[in-house]
Amino acid sequence: MNQELLSVGSKRRRTGGSVRGNASSSQADEEQMNRVVEEEEEQQDEHIVLNGEIDEDAPGSLERNEPHQEHLEENNNSSTIADQESADQPGDHEHSQQDEDEDEDQGCDAEDEDEEEMDQDSDDFEQSDASSREEEHRNGSDIPNSNSLVGMPINQQSISFNPKGKMKRKLDHGSEVRSFSLGKKPCKGSEYTSTTGLVPCSATPTTFGDLRAANGQGQQRRRITSVQPPTGLQEWLKMFQSWSGPEKLLALDELIDICEPTQVKHMMQVIEPQFQRDFISLLPKELALYVLSFLDPKDLLQAAQTCRYWRILAEDNLLWREKCREDGIDEPLHIKRRKVLKPGFTHSPWKSAFIRQHRIDTNWRRGDLKSPKVLKGHDDHVITCLQFCGNRIVSGSDDNTLKVWSAVTGKCLRTLVGHTGGVWSSQMRDNIIISGSTDRTLKVWNAETGECIHTLYGHTSTVRCMHLHEKRVVSGSRDATLRVWDIETGQCLHVLMGHVAAVRCVQYDGRRVVSGAYDFMVKVWDPETETCLHTLQGHTNRVYSLQFDGIHVVSGSLDTSIRVWDVETGNCIHTLTGHQSLTSGMELKDNILVSGNADSTVKIWDIKTGQCLQTLQGPNKHQSAVTCLQFNKNFVITSSDDGTVKLWDLKTGEFIRNLVTLESGGSGGVVWRIRASNTKLVCAVGSRNGTEETKLLVLDFDVDMK
Repeated sequence: MNQELLSVGSKRRRTGGSVRGNASSSQADEEQMNRVVEEEEEQQDEHIVLNGEIDEDAPGSLERNEPHQEHLEENNNSSTIADQESADQPGDHEHSQQDEDEDEDQGCDAEDEDEEEMDQDSDDFEQSDASSREEEHRNGSDIPNSNSLVGMPINQQSISFNPKGKMKRKLDHGSEVRSFSLGKKPCKGSEYTSTTGLVPCSATPTTFGDLRAANGQGQQRRRITSVQPPTGLQEWLKMFQSWSGPEKLLALDELIDICEPTQVKHMMQVIEPQFQRDFISLLPKELALYVLSFLDPKDLLQAAQTCRYWRILAEDNLLWREKCREDGIDEPLHIKRRKVLKPGFTHSPWKSAFIRQHRIDTNWRRGDLKSPKVLKGHDDHVITCLQFCGNRIVSGSDDNTLKVWSAVTGKCLRTLVGHTGGVWSSQMRDNIIISGSTDRTLKVWNAETGECIHTLYGHTSTVRCMHLHEKRVVSGSRDATLRVWDIETGQCLHVLMGHVAAVRCVQYDGRRVVSGAYDFMVKVWDPETETCLHTLQGHTNRVYSLQFDGIHVVSGSLDTSIRVWDVETGNCIHTLTGHQSLTSGMELKDNILVSGNADSTVKIWDIKTGQCLQTLQGPNKHQSAVTCLQFNKNFVITSSDDGTVKLWDLKTGEFIRNLVTLESGGSGGVVWRIRASNTKLVCAVGSRNGTEETKLLVLDFDVDMK
């Protein structure tokens, strides 16, 4: 049941695939998440006294029976929480003072460890740049207190979770709803003493003061000790009590109108705590988790700091699994921890994975740029192709060789020698490398041993492009043909003929082959029958780049346009205009297309609507042609002939920072190719005039979660 509720809640709060965003709100959310630790530290300073005892009056220090937790494989804290109502019964608090002191001494260390773990979770979101905090302050971003959900008046706690705005949860204001226990024992006498000390109270609470006394909070009100009660105060109060209800309301309205702001503030401080409710603890666990599933991860981390019961709920593994799935995180992260908070309590591996990913994203955005690993090779030749998979990097060059590198150590593991011409295309999967050369052949290599497994003959000119899918690779050549090969046997399975000029780009999804050529045409092929299903006509110059997702074909041309085609019908759906020159590189994910152009700009498109969502330009834009790009759900990484690699925000299109800046940039130094993983960036740099040595730069943005 938990899983179903969490899945429904998570789906309702997703916002879809749009990459439009507000720059200030996006940055504020990021910075707010990074400041959670500061809020937590401030709360700890307020709630923990110097001798290590917990301040019982602190709103976050709720007294609860620790629920027994059972280890489950998927839901680490899924056992039913012990009856919460029993925690409020007077019998649960009737212990001798001696027993309480002993329990406090024994639990002190556990509480400290609990607080340290909560701090550690918040530390993962600590902001690493003071300048961004100042910018947030200038923007007027309000960071909620870690106990903001608790301290909120009850009328503000009514929460709407349905995106359509129709589902609202209304909390009961009645006296039967349990208020926060602030560590005080409820009064047990038959008569309550008024907090003013002037008007006696009946056994049944009927006034606001009686309610405060019944809740055990009568002594928490601030007392004005600097002045004596004015003469006639008791008579004034008795007169007020003699009035009818409407007369009392009228008198209160008049009284508020003549009060100064400081006096009204004092009334609020007295009144507001009585209308606070821990509504989460009043719900069954399944419903409580369903409510929490609507919170953003940063708000979940803040909720965990409220009390121990909320801490247990906010550590729920299924809850964090849904958050990870929304964020594109596929694997949990199991961390061996030195401390165990409570017997039976298990930290969520999915929460650890989410925190790790957030820290990695923060490193990309504003982490210190450490000196990159420098991988020197290929002498002064051009690096024409670059592959990066796992911890293995493969670079191909016009020096006729490929080199296999370790992304961890930066060492050259082996050099693949065998081609008699420059290597101009390559693909890699697992331990298999395929390369295409000006010597008109393809070669299949074992990346572990460096052995050439097969040499594929058939093309009569340079193998300019290729695409690998499972056990088959499709190659395109300047001889105007495409060939389909079995990389295990080395056999040529099919030959696709129809283009009348060099084939420049190819895509293959295992079912259809799509090719673009210098004859201005894009063709869709059935490789099994070797037939051309569609010839996509519309470009007026050479086609240089392709993307294919199984449904849409996207082609970029020297005619400055980008066209979106339907692969089944062959119809042109959209013509994307705005670039001024050759579109040399594109990447397509989930209907979002990012295109790089020789006009030095990068554009972000929605191929379903044909709309340009963002143009990455401005004072920090590239100063020369864009050579390569990659993007994920958060960032766009671009390289250029100007010798820089830049990081941009995908949603807002804002420039974030330069990741690489060559000293020779502008005088010959260029970045030819880039490849990025979740934690690493590999750049192939050099020059054609000798101003920059040919090399690979490896930047690491990983974090240590030990």
